[in-house]
Amino acid sequence: MTDTPAKPVPPLRAAVVPVTAFQQNCTLLWCTKTMRGAFVDPGGDLDRLEAAAAQHGVTVEKLLLTHGHVDHCGQAGVLAARLGVPIEGPHEADRFWIARLDDDGRQWQIPSQSFEPDRWLVDGDTVTVGELVLQVRHTPGHTPGHVVFLHPESRFALVGDVLFRGSIGRTDFPMGDHDTLINSITNRLWPMGDDVTFVPGHGPTSTFGAERRSNPFVADSRFG
Repeated sequence: MTDTPAKPVPPLRAAVVPVTAFQQNCTLLWCTKTMRGAFVDPGGDLDRLEAAAAQHGVTVEKLLLTHGHVDHCGQAGVLAARLGVPIEGPHEADRFWIARLDDDGRQWQIPSQSFEPDRWLVDGDTVTVGELVLQVRHTPGHTPGHVVFLHPESRFALVGDVLFRGSIGRTDFPMGDHDTLINSITNRLWPMGDDVTFVPGHGPTSTFGAERRSNPFVADSRFG
């Protein structure tokens, strides 16, 4: 009998933790070599998020934000202060959304506080999590300052509210624009590759290839 070779450990792991009444997908991602990680879009339910990090043995070293809506970042400033870590993202065009978090929190009954990110992101930036390097793409349309994060080696992306399984982000909020959103999806996301698995801001994961085949809003068949 021969021993079965052990499967290599992937460089990146992720756990999705839905938070707030909107069931927003906060993602804990981490570098398996260093066990250092980040929360992406920690909108609320902070005790649940900290419990997830402890369960997986992850030391959180930063918070990453895709955009400034209350369900995605209402509690980011509070969590950053609690953990003593920086906030990176979104693009500065979402500054006005973050500035109004206190008011939006009252409107939507989500505990929230305004804050100032430690680093605004622009298209082409990179962010690090442990030894992982994630690429940043600016993807406006849902909000003007929305960004997405791609780890090319893992064929894995976090796309916030740009794209969902079978749908796309809303554009009826202030500074939203439908045509801009479609352009972001087709010209910024699709070139990443059909085999990329993505975590959306709400709902189940999918792949870009599956959405190009069947998403009624952005399938290739809609564009000839």
